[in-house]
Amino acid sequence: MSEEALSRIAAALERLAPAPAPAPDFASAPAWLWEPDPDRMIPVPRVARVDLPLLKGIDRARDTLVANTRRFAAGMAANNALLWGARGMGKSSLVKAVHGALAAEHEELKLVEVQREDLPSIGRCLALLRAAPQRFVLFCDDLSFSHDDQHYKALKAVLDGGIEGRPDNVVLYATSNRRHLMPREMIENERSSAISPSEAVEEKVSLSDRFGLWLGFHPCDQDQYLAMIRGYCAAYGLEVAEDRLRAEAIEWQATRGSRSGRVAWQFFTDLAGREGLTLEAAGA
Repeated sequence: MSEEALSRIAAALERLAPAPAPAPDFASAPAWLWEPDPDRMIPVPRVARVDLPLLKGIDRARDTLVANTRRFAAGMAANNALLWGARGMGKSSLVKAVHGALAAEHEELKLVEVQREDLPSIGRCLALLRAAPQRFVLFCDDLSFSHDDQHYKALKAVLDGGIEGRPDNVVLYATSNRRHLMPREMIENERSSAISPSEAVEEKVSLSDRFGLWLGFHPCDQDQYLAMIRGYCAAYGLEVAEDRLRAEAIEWQATRGSRSGRVAWQFFTDLAGREGLTLEAAGA
């Protein structure tokens, strides 16, 4: 075979299997998005978040996650955390707010978001993070699994680490509306119809047991809902008469049929717009 033909074959192989991308400069951004195929880290120069003091009604979860993250940022032992419970009560907002608050103290603390559908590639992501000098909060939002879902096996690479172990500079924070990461009716159905009921869903259910911290989020009452709105008003300098604020806020939650941190933020956004206030960022 001629030298020219060999050169063409080599060029074709390089196009099919391009050289690995250079390692990202993690110091250049506070947060990153992991995207596979091809594997790459996308920098996020500015994270959409609310300030930590604005998150009301979740004091215990806030304090616990702040303490765990502060230990991790300082190089000490820390647990993976599962934030579970009622929708709209600030689970993902808390993760981003805690990172924002502590990144001001620890510049090496980075947030890396991984989409649930990208979990099969998590091993390659961990290999990239392991080689970096920074410390990473790996964040997976809205995590849950169906009965035929195999993604949970990839998640064990983060929680258990396999033979190599989880990187010392990585901790996983995940949010879910489900305590055991799968619907209760699915758990009961599989247990009732399986030949070995106790083993039918044990592998998936036990996945949540691998999180060292379980932080529960529950629906807020009216006083907490109003306190959230007052907190937003104070933070953004919006002055509204108390009787008007209370009446409009209660009417708003009645039309939505629920109370939560998300509903409180949506009401405040509407109120701020009507009052001519520009908000720099939304994200409750």
